[in-house]
Amino acid sequence: MSSLPTPIPIPKPDMSRTCIKSASFSNSQCRLCLLPRQRKPVSLSIGIGCRLSSSVFDARSSLEQPELVEETFMEWESRNPAISSMYRCPKIPRPNQIVLEAQAKVCTGPEQTRPLTEEQAVKVLDTILKSARGELKDDEVSKAQLGAFFAAMTIRANTFPQTTQWSEGERHAMNLFWPHLVQALPPDVIFIADPEGTIMGIGNFPRYTGQGMTEMRLVGALREVLAGGHLGYEEVKGVLKDVLPLGGNELQEVNESLLAAFLIGQRMNRETARELKAYCLAFDDELGPPPIADVRSLTHYGEPYDGNSRFFKSTLFVAAVRACYGESCILHGVEWMPPKGGVTEGQLLKFIGANTHLSPMQAKTLLEDEDVGFAYVSQREAHQQLHSLIGLREHIKKRPPLATSEKVQQFVRTLGKEAIVAGFYHDGYEDSLLMLMRRREVHAGLVVKGEEGSLSLTTKPRSVNASKGVPVNHCAGFRLLGRSNDYSTDGFSRINFSIDVNAQDYGFEHTDTPRTDRSVRKNVELGLAALSGKKGAAYDRIVLNAGMVDHLLGCEGAEDVQAALQRAREAIDSGEALNRLRNFIKISHKVK
Repeated sequence: MSSLPTPIPIPKPDMSRTCIKSASFSNSQCRLCLLPRQRKPVSLSIGIGCRLSSSVFDARSSLEQPELVEETFMEWESRNPAISSMYRCPKIPRPNQIVLEAQAKVCTGPEQTRPLTEEQAVKVLDTILKSARGELKDDEVSKAQLGAFFAAMTIRANTFPQTTQWSEGERHAMNLFWPHLVQALPPDVIFIADPEGTIMGIGNFPRYTGQGMTEMRLVGALREVLAGGHLGYEEVKGVLKDVLPLGGNELQEVNESLLAAFLIGQRMNRETARELKAYCLAFDDELGPPPIADVRSLTHYGEPYDGNSRFFKSTLFVAAVRACYGESCILHGVEWMPPKGGVTEGQLLKFIGANTHLSPMQAKTLLEDEDVGFAYVSQREAHQQLHSLIGLREHIKKRPPLATSEKVQQFVRTLGKEAIVAGFYHDGYEDSLLMLMRRREVHAGLVVKGEEGSLSLTTKPRSVNASKGVPVNHCAGFRLLGRSNDYSTDGFSRINFSIDVNAQDYGFEHTDTPRTDRSVRKNVELGLAALSGKKGAAYDRIVLNAGMVDHLLGCEGAEDVQAALQRAREAIDSGEALNRLRNFIKISHKVK
């Protein structure tokens, strides 16, 4: 690896202006849930302490001396994993890979589902039967997998178009195995596979209602979902609060097969606006009012929580740039999330020694600190009950509705201007995300189809072989123009916009996106080199993303795109953006 260039000398920050009271260094800890495998109802709240020690990074001394750069990276890597997959808590049980591969094909939408061949279906059902009989002691099919797989099969049989309903091979395999499966599977899974006894047409089983009030309510909602139907806002909200209560108590005991079926079923049915609204707002009132940061502007960045697996991730470095001229930014996410399990902001910050265990109140302090101006909040600290589902989410394979709603959270608020920026990939979620942003009553909202569904706009030209649909670099959103008595129920008038950003129109050269291929180290190396002033693809992406977000959100001083881009360049070339990142690393360990 080549050494980073010598950055422009930066004056040491005046620490007397920070909001620090005392140092409190703590090791990092991931508290993920074990996914239970028992057939009886179990609690989903089993916590595991997986400690990954963090280093306190003296960014100034290491980056200002090129000869120490390689040694510094080695030090980081010895303390925190350099590859994204290593951030997965090893104590989470692995899903059965044969069934997981089948879930990747069938646990998806009406047009995307790929029916199994008879050979594939026989292999999957034989694996499920052997597991149910206890013959796969080291490679069991979890109840979450059973719930997700059979929910997908049921919804496909009930509501999907002919091309994505059961294939003849799937029908033959199910007819062969079903008489044996009903003798081995627990009642909750049999219910998911054939809720009304009409799909397979054999057997006369008692109507399944669930065990206890919480599970009974979930079963009632699930009947509608498995039939291809939709639920109301209060109904979804009630189910979520039943199975994921707050207050530090253990989660309610429900069969994880039912919860997995509910989550994947709603995604396969394509969530309605009211269903997504329920996922987004369900716990707002129970969390209490968020802290209010005394800043003139605050942007919430909603990256996909499962990160990037291929390309350079620029958002952390963009936040440091925008903070230089008063556009405070709050990032949120997790260290590791399925199904992609890619590089996340949590991993980047942990790798360079920052504290990733900040509470929303501590994040508020960092936002208000004039030497920092941006912050990161982990879902682990802000929504512990949702964070406990990471193990289950790995076992359902596909993204649940939470993958959309969690990007539109506000863990800290401000009395100044407020905006939300969120990334998306699949067609149909652009409008859903903007709807949720309007529900949040922010001054501006922006959705970006960046590379891998992230927020990273690229300077790479669109390939002639690019897939159909919304292109990469597509942006859409709204900005408030002022108050109006006749515009809408929220009392604001908006300007809506939609644009496909062509970086060459703004003077950028064509460059291929730097590949990181799950390397946290490579992503950090590229980002720090760019903030140190090294021109190239990573530098251009940071400037492009900072300037375009400023312009599209209607930020002060960014009315002209070129002026916005130049402001971002100056924040980097002056060394201030790098200094902001250094300050964040130091102060994150000391803030109370």
